[in-house]
Amino acid sequence: MQLRVGFEMVYEFVQPTPVILALSIHHSRAGDLVVPDQLVTDPFVPATSYQDVFGNRCTRLVAPQGRLVLTSNAVVNDSGLVDIVVPQAFQSRVEDLPASTLIYLLGSRFCETELLSAIAWQRFSAFPLGWPRVQAICDFVHHHIEFGYHHARSTRTAMEAYNEGRGVCRDYAHLAIALCRCMNIPARYCTGYLGDVGTEPPYGPMDFAAWFEAYLGDDWYTFDARNNVPRIGRVLIARGRDACDVALSSTFGPNKLEGFKVWTDVVGTA
Repeated sequence: MQLRVGFEMVYEFVQPTPVILALSIHHSRAGDLVVPDQLVTDPFVPATSYQDVFGNRCTRLVAPQGRLVLTSNAVVNDSGLVDIVVPQAFQSRVEDLPASTLIYLLGSRFCETELLSAIAWQRFSAFPLGWPRVQAICDFVHHHIEFGYHHARSTRTAMEAYNEGRGVCRDYAHLAIALCRCMNIPARYCTGYLGDVGTEPPYGPMDFAAWFEAYLGDDWYTFDARNNVPRIGRVLIARGRDACDVALSSTFGPNKLEGFKVWTDVVGTA
């Protein structure tokens, strides 16, 4: 199938302001792009691109004083298949893990492993290693957190999500990631597009989505504690240790986000 994905973000800047954006579709999906995700600015602003330390495509620009509209509209070929489920995927010993995965065992800005370690071992040590243990963590987080956009808070950490029992998709991901890391399972944060393909109405407002990947066997696998079922049509934008590494926009001066729209629509067959 083909998906049309994109966004419109409207800012008001009080002065010229440097901005970093992590809004480009991940290079791993480059071969699936039918219509590239070209960033358009109104008014026109020169921009440059670079790859960050996690391999994400980022954009730099200096926003002018006043109103700035950022838009992108891409078409992506997608398999139409649900997320892969591999119940037999095993958990490697820490000493056998590839060096590239070790950073995803450590605590980070929003995933305080040092605070959640005892809780994690008490709750999940009885579950079999590997996929069943990650799924047990997802099951717990899915039922522990009450979802609601009115619960959104950009500063909420995994420990706070555990204590408060409410949040949005990034909070589900942060808590599940932190608990996985506590159990010696590398886990990394993902952000991207996820529509309503294959789900039953009613549908909520469209937004960017957050999920996570856990390293099992010799590969990374997708898990989604928020939805907790395999889904169709994920389009990855960026990966990192947590949401701090993959902020959609980082602005270096005062501003106001005045408009925000995201779309993910099926537009045809691949």
